[in-house]
Amino acid sequence: MNLRDLEYLVAVAEHGHFGRAAAACYVSQPTLSTQLKKLEAELDVALVERNPRRVVLTAAGEQVVARARTILGEVDAIRGIARHARDPRSGRLRLGLLPTLAPYLLPHVMPAVTARFPHLELLLVEEKTQVLLDQLRAGRLDGAVLAMPVADESLDGELLFREDFVLAVPAGHRLARAGEGPVPVDVLADEPHILLLQDGHCLRDQALAICQLAGAREDAGFAATSLETLRYMVGTGAGITLLPELSVQPPVPQPHGVHLLRFARPTPFREIALVWRPASVYRDLLPELAQALRRPPPRGVRALAGPVGGTAAPPAA
Repeated sequence: MNLRDLEYLVAVAEHGHFGRAAAACYVSQPTLSTQLKKLEAELDVALVERNPRRVVLTAAGEQVVARARTILGEVDAIRGIARHARDPRSGRLRLGLLPTLAPYLLPHVMPAVTARFPHLELLLVEEKTQVLLDQLRAGRLDGAVLAMPVADESLDGELLFREDFVLAVPAGHRLARAGEGPVPVDVLADEPHILLLQDGHCLRDQALAICQLAGAREDAGFAATSLETLRYMVGTGAGITLLPELSVQPPVPQPHGVHLLRFARPTPFREIALVWRPASVYRDLLPELAQALRRPPPRGVRALAGPVGGTAAPPAA
C-alpha cells in the first residue's frame, strides 16, 4: 500500500467516476484502475462497485476512504511543516471562503495579500459554512473566512470586518420612488415577496433573522442558489432582497432594474472572521494574513480587530 493508491481511492470517492478521478490525479484511467485493483487485492476486500454509469463505494470502501482522507491530510501537514520551516512566509495555504463573500471580497484584498506574501501559494476553496468547518476540522483547509458566530469553541480566529446589509428593490418599487434612503428595517414588514437564498447558506439565516425582527416573512415559493440569482430576480420585479454591502460595491456590476437602499441606524450587519485550528502549522502566519484581509474597506464595511468570541473593536491606527 502506498500514498498514491490512497489518493486514487479518495479521488474515485469524490468524483464517482474513474475517468474524472484519473484526470484529477493526472494519470491515465487504466493506471488508476489497475492500482485500485492491486489495493483491493492487497486488502482482500472490494472497495468499489463498478458499473457503467457510476462508481459506488462498498461499506468497507467508505471506511477506508475516511481513514485515507485522515492519512493524506496528515501527510500534507507534514509537508507543510517542512515548507514552513524553510520559509515561514511561504508554502501552500488552503483558505476557505463563503460563496456569498469570496467573489466580492477577493478583488479588494488580493493585491494586498500577494504583495505581503509573495512566496505564499494560496489555494482558495468556496463552500458553504458547514462544509468549510468540516474540511477545516479534518485538516483539508488551513483557515476559513466565515460569518460569525461559528459554533465551534475549539477554533482560534480573529475578527476581520463588519459588513452592513443593503436593501435591493425593483426600480419601479414604491421604496425606490421615495429616494435613496436611509429606510428603517421595519419597512420589510409591509413586503409580501422577500427573496432569500436556499437552505444551507448562513446568509439566509442572517437575512431571515432580520426579517423576523422586522415582522416580515420570506416568499416561501422561491429560494435562490446565489446572490446573483437574487439580484436578477429583483431586477425582474419578482420581489425584494437583502444583500451584503461588498456584493454591491465596484467592480461588481449591478443589473438593470435594481435600486439599492441603505438602512437607517441601527443598521443590520454581519461580522466576518478568519478562523483556524490552534495546532495549525500556519497558526503564527494566519493572524498576519488576517491583517491583510482587514484592509481599509469601502462604504458600509468597518474593519474590526479582536479574537473570535471577544469584543470587536476598530483596528489600531
